[in-house]
Amino acid sequence: MTTLLLVFAAVLLLGVLVSGLAHRTVLSTAALFLVAGFVLGDEVLGVLRIQGTDLIRVLAELALFAVLFTDGMRVGFRDLRSAWRLPGRALFFGLPLTLAATTLLARYVVGLGWAESFLIGAVLAPTDPVFAAALVGREEVPRRLRHLLNVESGLNDGLALPFVIVLLAVVGREPTHPGELLSEIALGIAIGIAIPLAAIWLERLRFFSASTAYEPLNAFAIGLLVLAVAQATHGNLYLAAFAAGVTVATYGPQQRESFERFGELLAELLKLAALLVFGALISPSFLAEIPVVGWVFAVLTLLAARPVALAFSLAGSTLPWGERAAAAWFGPKGFASVVYGLLVLQSGIPGAEKIFHLVALVIVLSILAHSSTDILVARRLGGTEEEPPPRPDVRDGLHV
Repeated sequence: MTTLLLVFAAVLLLGVLVSGLAHRTVLSTAALFLVAGFVLGDEVLGVLRIQGTDLIRVLAELALFAVLFTDGMRVGFRDLRSAWRLPGRALFFGLPLTLAATTLLARYVVGLGWAESFLIGAVLAPTDPVFAAALVGREEVPRRLRHLLNVESGLNDGLALPFVIVLLAVVGREPTHPGELLSEIALGIAIGIAIPLAAIWLERLRFFSASTAYEPLNAFAIGLLVLAVAQATHGNLYLAAFAAGVTVATYGPQQRESFERFGELLAELLKLAALLVFGALISPSFLAEIPVVGWVFAVLTLLAARPVALAFSLAGSTLPWGERAAAAWFGPKGFASVVYGLLVLQSGIPGAEKIFHLVALVIVLSILAHSSTDILVARRLGGTEEEPPPRPDVRDGLHV
């Protein structure tokens, strides 16, 4: 643990020093931490020795929860109601089509069985808010596109989870319980709404008030309580996180404003730590075990599955062609797929290691490709970083 802390501190300092350059070029801090983990890992320099997958699973879960919570704060219920058509297309048409396309690639390129192919399709179907945030956070990107990617990536992780759990039971020949899955989803959403509402209501009582120094911790305490209650009651963590963020954005604008900068930095630290550890797990022998058809599958998954699926789901919409192309391309895979892939690996089902190898390869290629092209996409859509366009009105570009 001491070595991990030392390495993380050193790479973090390097990341800070090159962050200005990374914000202006294709250099990516996310890719920096991933590559650093790989180079410092057990089979290259041997500095980082990660035993087991528990550490990366915990870090990935925390990072994903934190990012979903902060992403949810970017939108309120009013924004969701007024601009639901495009995210709805991506979620209810694009997500199933991506799952289907990935399933077909796994079946006919890699040669997996149908059940295993559907499972890897479910694991890789959702986009990741951690890396979509690299584009969503850029003001020069049109607000409508940022809203689409933010809402879609915030919700599709939780929507894909029930499919992953059901398919794990099917592949492992275990009985499924649809009622339990639905209750987990409903409970997660309920927790994400009820706890923030109660906390905001309490603060408005004349007996309570947060001091200036403690204001940034207000929303943090809400998120931490949502996480703890969701884990204790087996509610869906990711839907609870996003629902909590949206609730705070809607009913607690003061809490959102005071937490915004602190929350973004916290989510970034968790993300970078998880990337460093994940990179250390991706050793040369790990990559060498993946056959050529696995590499072909990974490339086609990134270049064809998501782009084609979203092109169909957005056909006929008012979204300009350039923004459609950006939305189709910027469907990165990341922590959600890491967590789901680890669920597969730890399940002990037939072919679990092969599925995890394919998932990990897709994630690595996605991080390298998407985190290195966000600046190019942003400039293509809205100018350069040196001369950003004026900030649009909060309602501008939301109606579709």
